[in-house]
Amino acid sequence: MPPFDLLPRLLDGLRVTVLLVLMAGILGLVVSFIAGLARLSSHRAIRVAATTYVELFRGTSALVQLFFWAFVAPLLGVGMPLFVAGVVGLGLNVGAYGSEVVRGAVLAVDRGQREASVALNMPHWLMMRRIILPQALLAMLPPFGNLSIELLKGTALVSLIAITELTFAGRQILQTDGLARREETYLLTLFLYMLAAIPIILAVRWTERRVGRGQGRGPLA
Repeated sequence: MPPFDLLPRLLDGLRVTVLLVLMAGILGLVVSFIAGLARLSSHRAIRVAATTYVELFRGTSALVQLFFWAFVAPLLGVGMPLFVAGVVGLGLNVGAYGSEVVRGAVLAVDRGQREASVALNMPHWLMMRRIILPQALLAMLPPFGNLSIELLKGTALVSLIAITELTFAGRQILQTDGLARREETYLLTLFLYMLAAIPIILAVRWTERRVGRGQGRGPLA
């Protein structure tokens, strides 16, 4: 039997996977900048809070974090639908890694740029917006692209909290159609994950070229 009869069920799972990537990616991006810049703050309390978050979420299992938001948080009075728990768990996890990308890129900007801004009596927020972040952004793009791909692959974890994304849809097919269709199910699942990754790769490359041209560096390879 041709494997294409499996596509409708797998595509339903793929739609959930793409939605998870988009929503968790947005959350992770926002958290990355907040935590990354907070770790550079001159206020010790802010630095300590941001560092605690980063080390906690980088140092513990992403799966355990998902279980916490899905099953433990409701017992503590923070109830949420399973899909939202998946978005929060994935977003906060990738945000912890992304914060280090932001912090490293900001620190990599030539120190002379900061000194010149201070000499011009430029406010710190204006220096960050006009001088530091535009230069740091180009360095952030490749690592953020990698994190986006990791996020896409990490969405398979939410199948363990009963969210019907792509991996869970494949498992459901095996339960209903039997192991005889195992090979074609997994091959189609792999193909759909690769298909979902291609727009992320192309978007990052396009953004790199645009940002590179905007900074007078010409198109990137």
